[in-house]
Amino acid sequence: MARLSREDRQIALGRVQAGQSPSAIARHFHVSQSTISRLWVRFQATGSVADLPRAGRPRATTAAHDRFLRLRHLRNRFLSASSSVQALPGPHRLSDQTVRNRLHEAGLRARRPHRGAVLTRRHRQNRVQWGNQHLRWTVRNHWRQVWFSDESYFLLQRHDGRRRVYRRVNERYAPNCVDEAPVHGGGGVMVWGAINTAGRSTLVHVQGRITAQRYVEEILRPHALPLLADQDAIFQQDNARPHTARLTTQFLTDHHVQVLPWPSMSPDMNPIEHLWDELDRRVRRREEAPANHRDLLQALQEEWDTIPQQDIRHLIQSMPRRCRAVVAAQGSHTPY
Repeated sequence: MARLSREDRQIALGRVQAGQSPSAIARHFHVSQSTISRLWVRFQATGSVADLPRAGRPRATTAAHDRFLRLRHLRNRFLSASSSVQALPGPHRLSDQTVRNRLHEAGLRARRPHRGAVLTRRHRQNRVQWGNQHLRWTVRNHWRQVWFSDESYFLLQRHDGRRRVYRRVNERYAPNCVDEAPVHGGGGVMVWGAINTAGRSTLVHVQGRITAQRYVEEILRPHALPLLADQDAIFQQDNARPHTARLTTQFLTDHHVQVLPWPSMSPDMNPIEHLWDELDRRVRRREEAPANHRDLLQALQEEWDTIPQQDIRHLIQSMPRRCRAVVAAQGSHTPY
């Protein structure tokens, strides 16, 4: 069970005095309801939320140590507990776990970081500018006309460290407990797709290296142009080289295709990225995993066709929120 820091105790006490229920406060701080109740009883008896004197092992760190550890890890979130043990000034005999405990008291816990694109100052400026330009766009009048497109590469076997195995002690290397992985994930397939509030394209298999010539002849001409027959249709694509090549831009201009300007390094602004994740999860949930590239492509195409259109519509309806989020983040990473 989590332990409340002194600051959290003061906040919890204020919420109790404001009339909020102990159960709601306990859920907010991820503690038991009895913890909040005992805190209130202690305050009524002593007028303080500090810990009562108790017997036991003395605290290994001082207030100065706690402040040093908290500030050090707030300034650099990727530091390890062992590095802080070595950097702590003065004589001490702290363990790595003690440092982790102090950081837990400060509300800092080691978690898997979000992995985002590298954003330079220019990238952030362009993202903010793009967000401001489209803040007033609505789904009804603007975003429903946009066809969002992208390519994505799917591995035959993906090992991202999230898979778990139930085993006994000393069974780590047992044959039935080892997650065998081929080199480079066993290869994969690249596909192209496009989505709109009213429909989706076919899932196109892209073989080999994609060039501007192949992008035009194998994707835009046979698959994208029929989707853009409506004169109000807008085509979205990222800034990959085949997309921005002179051959591609000239082809789109000759066919009077309206292209949505797109900021670089902005996959979080494209709702189709979430659809790729959903497509991958659907394939991984199959009882029979794809055994080769042909099976993987077939599974992707089958699952692509079965994704409800309502799910796609919900993703595109998030575009106004995405624009507000990137402006609020001043061009930095967003929750999307």
